[in-house]
Amino acid sequence: MNNLRQMNFSWTMYTDDNDDNLLPNAIYANRRNSWVQGWLNYSQSAPDNTNTVYLMQSHLWPSHKSLGIWKCPADKSTSRHGRRELPRVRGFAMNGFLNPPGLQQWQAGYRPMRKLSDADGKQMSEIYVVLVQREDRINNGYFAVDMNGYNPRNPNATRWVDYPAHYHNNAGGVTLADAHAVIKKLGDPRTSVPIRKGVSIPIFVSSPKNADIFLLQHRSAQRKPSRR
Repeated sequence: MNNLRQMNFSWTMYTDDNDDNLLPNAIYANRRNSWVQGWLNYSQSAPDNTNTVYLMQSHLWPSHKSLGIWKCPADKSTSRHGRRELPRVRGFAMNGFLNPPGLQQWQAGYRPMRKLSDADGKQMSEIYVVLVQREDRINNGYFAVDMNGYNPRNPNATRWVDYPAHYHNNAGGVTLADAHAVIKKLGDPRTSVPIRKGVSIPIFVSSPKNADIFLLQHRSAQRKPSRR
């Protein structure tokens, strides 16, 4: 939890120092104007798996300057390079609705937040910022939540894009926009399927009536107001 708290402190400091503007959060791995660059790969020994330069180039680096806070200590994933098995450098991803350059098709109808004041109706405690992502799914620093099935409610349409981690007795760490960090229990066994060493979990996995997806949807974004 301490790593998440430090990450959230740095995120809050950036917002305070930049006139309420949020950190940029691009879905593209090597876009310089993003909170962190790099594309991790679980099934291959990609250079970014162990690349600490991108972490030091992050907008958050000036406020903490620590390579050790970028992942949960329970994330023991490694990457083989030559004869060496090295720890991977990052295990956190950020809410994809927090200041992205644009939205994906499966996010249509919802508003990205550019500033904290864009919450407009949601409490800060209702918006997640950074969470621990499964080692077999994390790639960029952008955590994607498919909003299909949320509003209007259609429980059969829910599906996974990115998965939260479940390293703590079927629970995972998450930070909230009110500066708190919590461990959140996962309720659906489909969310915490076993990790298979070296095998990436698929994308766009249908998971009807999954309460964990609904919770992430609720804590991700506000729906755009209807045009009259």
